[in-house]
Amino acid sequence: MTASPKPLTIPVADARALKLMAFDVDGVLTDGRLYYGPEGEQLKVFHTLDGHGLKKLAASGVTLALITGRDTPMVARRARELGIEHVIQGREDKGEALAELATTLNVQPGETGYMGDDEPDVSALRWARITVAPANGHACARQAADHVTAARGGEGAVREVCDALLAARGQP
Repeated sequence: MTASPKPLTIPVADARALKLMAFDVDGVLTDGRLYYGPEGEQLKVFHTLDGHGLKKLAASGVTLALITGRDTPMVARRARELGIEHVIQGREDKGEALAELATTLNVQPGETGYMGDDEPDVSALRWARITVAPANGHACARQAADHVTAARGGEGAVREVCDALLAARGQP
């Protein structure tokens, strides 16, 4: 029998200070694979567990954002479905994008979290206070992050982060 992975634990002080939590999309909210239809249309697969966790985290008072290097209508649609107002697409420097958004929202780096899975995310992972990479993220992201999920991107990793943040904040 295999032991269950240790649950993700976010320090209480960090979680309670959190005002803004941003997420990369490909490899975090999705499994990172790109699907193309016969007419060249792109498809993305999102996990409902992640969506419910994001809704719960937003309901707790944390502002959510998506920051992605690609620019696709599926991301904007998923954000609308989840009530995520802040969607930044087509930005390779995620740290710069996160810092700009935080400034716009009057949020300090110590009140910010970020989850990313690859090299373009490293600058954001170094900038934010709470930083997380999914289990299957690239080594550079896992090394830059303070926490690594047990779940893989697109397979409940975001829900794992949301649940850990809510638990640390003393919320169900």
